[in-house]
Amino acid sequence: MNGLPNPIEADIGRRRELVELATALADRTGYNATALESVRVLRTEAVLHDVPVLYEPGAVFVLQGSKRGILEREVYLYDEEHYLAVSVPVPFRMESTASPDRPLLAVYVEFDMRLAAEIAAQLETHSAMASGRPRSLVSSRMGSDIEDVLLRLLTALRNPAETAVLGSSLLRELHYRVLIGPQGGAMTAALQQRGRSGRIVRSLAWLRENYSSEISVGDLAGEAGMSVPSYHVHFKEMTGSSPMQYVKAMRLHEARLMIVRKGTIAQVAASVGYASAAQFSRDFKRHFGRTASEEMNWVRRHLGELAWASSPPLALSRLQGPLAS
Repeated sequence: MNGLPNPIEADIGRRRELVELATALADRTGYNATALESVRVLRTEAVLHDVPVLYEPGAVFVLQGSKRGILEREVYLYDEEHYLAVSVPVPFRMESTASPDRPLLAVYVEFDMRLAAEIAAQLETHSAMASGRPRSLVSSRMGSDIEDVLLRLLTALRNPAETAVLGSSLLRELHYRVLIGPQGGAMTAALQQRGRSGRIVRSLAWLRENYSSEISVGDLAGEAGMSVPSYHVHFKEMTGSSPMQYVKAMRLHEARLMIVRKGTIAQVAASVGYASAAQFSRDFKRHFGRTASEEMNWVRRHLGELAWASSPPLALSRLQGPLAS
């Protein structure tokens, strides 16, 4: 008499297969490119503590090992049971666990924001979206639906023909699965950019493109139609930092990429909006805990060639689930 399938054994088998596929796709330490530009696989054996990171909107799926993000004393776990969804870029601190015997393996998927907005609009039409306030980071349990599409995505990435034929549809499904998940309401609220929170999201988008310009909080608040105190409150609620702290972190993370790509300190400082190279160097070491030259070596050792030698340039902030790991 045949027994019924054991769901626990099926889950274990699926996770084992995910790890095997990710291992095959990540043949070197650091970030590994795939045939889909928005998908990268990280492999690292390093244990990291208190690393500054800045993620672009997307999701991080840890298949082996674990990571923890800390923002304003709130902890966001992303490990073999949970994934991290990011709706707006925010600087936070990260730690991770891994070992030579059991390296950390994680899949980073950068969101196509137009696609995400299109899916969100369709879900709203069908009243299939939970409501929620916009949040920059959300940690959610990784269900079998997410694991299933990740399995099919990683399988397709092993085969150029499957990637070409199925890649875009699998990415669309993954966007959909994230948006209907527990964090979907928060992410959709950020995408819709309504009300005061929506004005902050638009302000963040402007800062992302103009971080090297001279920036006035008063001008930002006026553009958002808020008083300066109100703007500060809503900005910190969304990002965990003040507007100028956010700008400084954005400048330093961008500078980090430029330095790794062989820019001089003076050139980099000016490029990201610093008038003083000395002040830049002090801020850089205070933020990352290392000098620029030390950081360049650290990035190459832990993040791999993709983080600094790719062409066209890939922003480290996009590669980082830690800008450090």
